[in-house]
Amino acid sequence: MEKQYYSGPEYNSSYHRMRRFFTYMAASMVGFILTIFLFSFLVFGIIAMIVAAATSDESGIADKSVLHIKLEKAILDRSPKNPIFIDLSSMQKRVGLTDILNDIKKASTDDKIKGIFLDLNEIDAGISTITEIRNALTEFKKSGKFIVSYSENYSQSAYYLASVADTVYLHPQGFILFKGLNAELTFLKGTFQKLDIDMQIIRHGKFKAATEPLFLDKMSPENKEQITALIGNTWASIIQAISVSRKIEPEKLNKLADSLKGQEPEDALAAGLIDRIAFRDQVISSMKSRLKVSEKKEISYVTIEKYTNVKETKMQIPGSDGKIAVIYATGSIGSGDGDDQTIGSEGLSKAIRKARIDDQVKAIVFRINSPGGSALASDVIWREVKLAIKEKPVIASLGDVAASGGYYIACPATRIIAEPTTITGSIGVFAVIPNMQGLFNNKLGITFDGVKTNSNSDYISVTKPLSPYQKMVLQREIESIYTAFTTKVAEGRHMTREQVDSIGQGRVWSAVDAKRIGLVDEFGGLEKAISIAAKLAKITNYRIISLPEQKDPFEVLMDNFFGTNTAAAIERELGEDYKIYQYLKEVRSMKGVQARMPFEIRMN
Repeated sequence: MEKQYYSGPEYNSSYHRMRRFFTYMAASMVGFILTIFLFSFLVFGIIAMIVAAATSDESGIADKSVLHIKLEKAILDRSPKNPIFIDLSSMQKRVGLTDILNDIKKASTDDKIKGIFLDLNEIDAGISTITEIRNALTEFKKSGKFIVSYSENYSQSAYYLASVADTVYLHPQGFILFKGLNAELTFLKGTFQKLDIDMQIIRHGKFKAATEPLFLDKMSPENKEQITALIGNTWASIIQAISVSRKIEPEKLNKLADSLKGQEPEDALAAGLIDRIAFRDQVISSMKSRLKVSEKKEISYVTIEKYTNVKETKMQIPGSDGKIAVIYATGSIGSGDGDDQTIGSEGLSKAIRKARIDDQVKAIVFRINSPGGSALASDVIWREVKLAIKEKPVIASLGDVAASGGYYIACPATRIIAEPTTITGSIGVFAVIPNMQGLFNNKLGITFDGVKTNSNSDYISVTKPLSPYQKMVLQREIESIYTAFTTKVAEGRHMTREQVDSIGQGRVWSAVDAKRIGLVDEFGGLEKAISIAAKLAKITNYRIISLPEQKDPFEVLMDNFFGTNTAAAIERELGEDYKIYQYLKEVRSMKGVQARMPFEIRMN
């Protein structure tokens, strides 16, 4: 049969309509792509300007300037390069502890900086971080320049820092939160019972309280003992520091805390906690008088963010004797590369190895701020530290916390330095295997069935309980890791394993007690650790390098853009609640046996 082809007006009309449709669609797609391209170009251009503003050298500091310190953002050990952490309102990046300490030291010899204004309300930082800043301010006072502190309401942590000032001001309707420390733990036993979940706990150490919230409804006597000692020592250190600065006996300070009578402005003034009750304009007038400038003239403030970009004017040519590598280990310990807020065994090992084989690096300062994590990942890092100390001095500088796995990676160091308020120890290990059979069967009506090739092919499953034999195998692994942990601490600290076991068992110590029992060598912060490293390396003129190397801001930006690094954006959105998100994320990512501290203590 012959094929028929139709080419009438109806066919031609449809053809042209389809042709126009695809032409318009193609044009729209091209327009859309061009729009996305131009928008991306614009965004990257804006970010480039922000980064340039945040990293440029601001040398135009006016005479009679005042360094303005506000610490409202969470204080990280290291200044992040992530553009997400840049404050768009001020075009300044968030400044880390290292830069804050350096800025305070730099300001003490800067002729243009005449004093420091502590503008404080709340401080989002651990006690040891605040102590390091406070010690830097104490050193600053030796320059003869003033420190003035003002707040409408001082939190307890803010007042601890403010008490170092020459003059402490409080708003007439303000208050000071001064009440002592409180440690409160959350227990989930009742929740798991309601959900019919059995948390199977395998652990070594009577003090290893990391697992207690899962199977108890209150603190064990051992846990209560260690926390009581910990917060008691921490509070004693805080009280002693305030006592020296404010010239108030510790007994009187404790009575003020007990009675809550130091909170109101008049009571705080009578007790000597503050020097004056004043409005902000009165504080500013007082500073103008100190600066000897006219009342009509504005004070030239320099923010800590801006001052970070100002280069020191009185400097030697750096690095003629070599370099000191400061290696940062912050957050929970796991495998992989890690980032600014987590420790990856692979990434950190590379950094330590790089410093070890670099002949220009004469010493290493290992800055640790970690509650621990994976026992295996901790051991991988331990090995690199052990190799490094054979080549050059390695000084461990412990931050707010360096416990469990955090202490594991510190123990081989040549010296271990910590603030008295540092939380450390927690030499113990554990494993948690949830048995969710009851939840699935009884609550949700879900059942499971299967086949296996060997007796223990189902090791480890969350849909059924561990068998007695499987529990025994897991306990054996825990004991093996604990033995390795205590043996390595004994080797690093020149003790017997029995001595380490007696102070181990998962017990958490303040650095005050840790120094007494031999886990810490000296008190001090990061600056002291660097000083000791230089002394042991026998160098005086050196350059500081920071490791691991941080990603370029644009590389981080691309990670954020494509969704591979969303933590900063989530932190910005959740604020203080980000810590809850971070904890849940860490719990979810826990793999294998853990060497982790049982709790976090923050002063409020």
